[in-house]
Amino acid sequence: MRRLLLVLLLMLGTAMVPVAPATATAANAFDHRHAAWDALLAKHVRVLDGGNASQVRYTGMQVDRALLAAYLASLSAVTEADYASWSRSLRLAFLINAYNAFTVELVLGKYPDLKSIKDLGSLFQSPWKKTFISLLGQQRSLDDVEHALIRAPGAFDDPRIHVALVCASVGCPMLRNEAFTGERLDAQLEDAMRRFFADRSRNRFDSANGKLQVSKIFDWYGKDFAQGYAGFHTLAATFARYAEQLADTPGARARVRSGDYRLEFLDYDWRLNDAR
Repeated sequence: MRRLLLVLLLMLGTAMVPVAPATATAANAFDHRHAAWDALLAKHVRVLDGGNASQVRYTGMQVDRALLAAYLASLSAVTEADYASWSRSLRLAFLINAYNAFTVELVLGKYPDLKSIKDLGSLFQSPWKKTFISLLGQQRSLDDVEHALIRAPGAFDDPRIHVALVCASVGCPMLRNEAFTGERLDAQLEDAMRRFFADRSRNRFDSANGKLQVSKIFDWYGKDFAQGYAGFHTLAATFARYAEQLADTPGARARVRSGDYRLEFLDYDWRLNDAR
């Protein structure tokens, strides 16, 4: 009888224990693997040119738009307090993925009736200034995400973000077929730099005339590559760092490393990076 009473008391005590707050928190925690976005990219990004370029199957993204919407909602649900508690790499991966995913959503709003993301703008407002993104408690534009959050002085200062943010255009660096994650961010950004410089449609050294022809990105954001972050002190030093990818022969690579070239910025191709 005494043993039965003891069992009953233990059962009653267990039933009265409240659910631990940590359990609820874990259930609602943000997925830093960005698994939903990762799956969409793996399914709808076509990698080209030996892995140095890509196209997006917007038709497929449109079919899976509800899945994209659910991922965007998960981004929008993150509070400023949550964001502030994360590590630097988790925050930057979050913002890069948000920029790219919301860019796809913007394109889908008019797809297939557009040839360029610029078709989404007007004489009075560029598509990058449209306020349609709910992020960290505010309504924002793509420009807000890029310039006010990612490129804000002292926030991250990593110039490699310019090969990670993709503006849905042929001239852009490739959209990766995987999400950026905090634990792999540095390696992913470095890989993106190598792939971008190895893409001859965007960056190349022409030995015949001594020209180093590079993306207009390095004209627009050259100062970002001259702030000293992680050894990026000048544009010339940046090109020297990736001479192996920019040039095809030992002699040509030596010229890039020594700065023996005339620099030329290529015209930007604003056509939609569509796989149709």
